[in-house]
Amino acid sequence: MRKLEEVILLAPELTRDDLDRWIRDALIEAEPDPVEPMFTEIQYARVRLICTLRFDMDVEEETLPVVLGLLDQLHETRQRLHTLSQAVLAQDEEVKAAVLEALSQTKPSDGG
Repeated sequence: MRKLEEVILLAPELTRDDLDRWIRDALIEAEPDPVEPMFTEIQYARVRLICTLRFDMDVEEETLPVVLGLLDQLHETRQRLHTLSQAVLAQDEEVKAAVLEALSQTKPSDGG
């Protein structure tokens, strides 16, 4: 767990008001604590990501939910693909060969 003071040191531009707003807007989550909010390692990494987007890449505050939503979807897709690949690897050789054959016949999307 990371303390609030440690999280604020992530970027010179980062303020307590930023963190409070991001918590209120559900961009990040803080663990309740009687003295100050605490952040899990995952939420600490998320604050670091938001700081990069906001302060280094000049992503507008209003755009953050959209960008983070897309990144969350990408992360979830990667997790599902990992689970699927583990399930395929657990199958016998005939099933694995059939899956690889089916994948080799699938054409990549043209994006449109």
